[in-house]
Amino acid sequence: MDSPESQVADPIFDKFGEESEDPSSRNNSGTPSSEISPPESPPKTTALLDKAVDGRVRVRRLAASLSLEEQVSLLVAADFWRSRSIPSKGVPAFKTTDGPNGARGGIFTGGTKAALFPCGVSLAATWNADLIFQVGQHLAEETKARSAQILLAPTVCLHRGPLGGRNFESFSEDPFLTGKLAASYIRGLQSKGISAAIKHFVANEQETFRLTIDSVVQERPLRELYLRPFEIAIRDANPWSVMSSYNLINGVHADMNEHTLKNILRGEWKYDGTVMSDWGGTNSVVESIEAGCDIQMPVSDEYRGEKTLQAIRDGKLSKEAVLKAAENVLYLVERTKGNDLSIEPPEREDDREETRQLIRNAGVEGLTLLKNEGDLLPIKPSERKIAVIGPNANRAIAGGGGSASLNPYYNTLPLDSIKAVPGKEVVYALGCHTYKWLPLAADYCTTASGQQGVTLEFYEGDKFEGDPRVTQRRTNTDLFLWDSVPLEVVGRPWSARAKTFITPITSGLHTLSFSTVGPGRLLVNGEVKVDLWNWTEQGEAMFDNSKDILVDIQMEAGKAVEVVAETTNEIRPIWKQKPGVTHKTGGVRIGYIEEDKQDLLQEAIGVAKASDVAVVIVGLDKEWESEGYDRTTMDLPKDGSQDRLIAEVLKANPRTIVVNQSGSPVAMPWADSVPAIIQGWYQGQEAGNALADVLFGFKNPSGKLPTTFPRRLEDNPTYHNWPGENLKVVYGEGLYIGYRHYERLNISPLFPFGHGLSYTTFSYGKPSISDRILTDSNKIIITLAVTNSGSVTGAEIVQAYVHDKKSSIPRPEKELQAFTKVFLEAGETKHVNLDLNKYSVGFYDTNQTAWVAEEGVFDVLIGSSSQDIRESISFEVKGSFTWVF
Repeated sequence: MDSPESQVADPIFDKFGEESEDPSSRNNSGTPSSEISPPESPPKTTALLDKAVDGRVRVRRLAASLSLEEQVSLLVAADFWRSRSIPSKGVPAFKTTDGPNGARGGIFTGGTKAALFPCGVSLAATWNADLIFQVGQHLAEETKARSAQILLAPTVCLHRGPLGGRNFESFSEDPFLTGKLAASYIRGLQSKGISAAIKHFVANEQETFRLTIDSVVQERPLRELYLRPFEIAIRDANPWSVMSSYNLINGVHADMNEHTLKNILRGEWKYDGTVMSDWGGTNSVVESIEAGCDIQMPVSDEYRGEKTLQAIRDGKLSKEAVLKAAENVLYLVERTKGNDLSIEPPEREDDREETRQLIRNAGVEGLTLLKNEGDLLPIKPSERKIAVIGPNANRAIAGGGGSASLNPYYNTLPLDSIKAVPGKEVVYALGCHTYKWLPLAADYCTTASGQQGVTLEFYEGDKFEGDPRVTQRRTNTDLFLWDSVPLEVVGRPWSARAKTFITPITSGLHTLSFSTVGPGRLLVNGEVKVDLWNWTEQGEAMFDNSKDILVDIQMEAGKAVEVVAETTNEIRPIWKQKPGVTHKTGGVRIGYIEEDKQDLLQEAIGVAKASDVAVVIVGLDKEWESEGYDRTTMDLPKDGSQDRLIAEVLKANPRTIVVNQSGSPVAMPWADSVPAIIQGWYQGQEAGNALADVLFGFKNPSGKLPTTFPRRLEDNPTYHNWPGENLKVVYGEGLYIGYRHYERLNISPLFPFGHGLSYTTFSYGKPSISDRILTDSNKIIITLAVTNSGSVTGAEIVQAYVHDKKSSIPRPEKELQAFTKVFLEAGETKHVNLDLNKYSVGFYDTNQTAWVAEEGVFDVLIGSSSQDIRESISFEVKGSFTWVF
């Protein structure tokens, strides 16, 4: 799911009783109610039960048997997560759940605990399709535990530039790598009966103005880059659903874009699955349905329902388009639920040891060793005193923000995992702060009854009148309430009051922060400290909130301070209100930090000097990288403090290892000086353990970069046109994103695409080729020997790039077209195969509106990265030929 900055839905939410238990507790997370199965048994003679007939034929017959009103009812969700059921016709509802790196369930924050997998870019850094197939299988089981049938994943938008807010949840800058890994992910999911919802279709590479930005992209790069991962995944894995994106593509919103949805997806590619809108991403009544967006998510009467029926009566919308969309929705029901009209069970936890181990292995394989001068890594047995330093060392930096968020079964912290290694003395220093917003106040909060958290009171109406209708306890102070208001009790409009006591650990001038979605105010000991009742300056969170306001308060250690936050769901700023639309969502966020009493940098320097080796763990986190906004700089936050920390620690101890945790490239002005660098990504719930495994050599890192790390922001291909202007972003770099751009302009990146080191070394033998001639029907297999020429077990990723020696039109210098990962014991040799076919040589010819394999000679450049080419071999296309899909 993707939550728009301005939510238009009117969802039916889950029911909470008085004094609800902690929603993160085991097996106790409510999910939104829906029109799902009645308690009685379903009819025995429905079309869905006719197993002798092909599924598509069955749903075609069923769709035709429905009344027009029933067909139209299927084209919009029943609530926030589910489709609409028609029990009298034997049609159950399906349930969806976020997201790419874990099945979160029905509650955005604090819901059912779930397995947190490495983020998309970290999975891509493994370059291991078999591993990602297994990830898909385990995600399917997690989805089932959330009582859902559709996982809103994978995200296959490309890393057009390094500042994309959701780069971390996408795979790569390269369409071939992205498409092949996505196909494995989807096959794993769907092999267990869970539908993928591949997203976001298409040209959705930024979050800035994401609901209204027009991606202006020429046809050839649209085909060769941005559509290509979807094309590969549909050809190789046939995802059962596709999610349209928020943005416009060449002037037309994605959900109503005939060129991409109707002509390409449905027409050329013959896609027979279901297209769903992104959440709040439907933009018309007629055009969206006619173009092929089958179901609007979530529930809303803005474009579907009665307006659809009226469009049919007015002759603006064809009954045939409605019938086809209803059939497509029913096909997804058929594939995921069949005729199962049983009552939806509650969400549950399913914390499996085999899933834990898979996540840890995936984390290890994704960790990317960028530099290792003097074999500083792995840390030696003789190096007994380890300094662990940095703002990310003692925090769970496990995932990015937005739809990829969830409540993990557990987290492992780097500091804890390093301390768990026997025989080491570990000393820790924070070094600096990097928070974008103050840390949540939750750890310091208790209710009036002494329980951890806040008491949340909901009132009917927006004036706090009468007694609270619903009272809950929440363990979090991230109280953006868009998906967890008991609307069936309080209705619309509503108001809410959060009450808690903050007990400081130290005395000092401490700081509270407060932001709100609707009107809001913060009271401390009964005094209004922050008044945002009529705010106008918008913040950056994905929930369309106010600016975050900070207030300093003198506090005494151990003496509780009463904190009350009030909010309603009236729309703010007021100018966003429309006739009849004055209330939508509400909620607040409360942060808290205590005054620093020590010099963090000097403390880190002292710790580093006294140690055998220093591990500095820096980077970003889910506040800096998230759905809803993009980064504005490649620099590490905050105000250069992390760069200064690294420089000073390196002076104090030249045996310094830097671990950077981020989902996209960051500037590394210290990269030439630091002897060892690990790119740590966001590794999920086993992040700490996976890092310790690699730091101490229990496991050998084998990750390689799925995205180029430039030296400067100015070097990246989107520098001139990011994020656009006047709600248009021109993809002016054309075909030349990622390594294609750096090679085209001969710009040396900091670390190239495909780069990643190991604790061992690998040598390549001379390649052989199965056929020197490529046709439209044959496959060429290149075989070569790979030897582990070092002393420890390791894995190498062999990459094959194709270079067109003479083309009639401009083409990139080379393009990734095959890869394989091989695991080798010390001294072992294995032969690997790299497969090429017509798709490996084609370019899209806009004159012929087809793909072309042009007559000529093609070089295959085989290497360990896009710049580390070890061997080459050539083949030929004797006569040009074309194809469409």
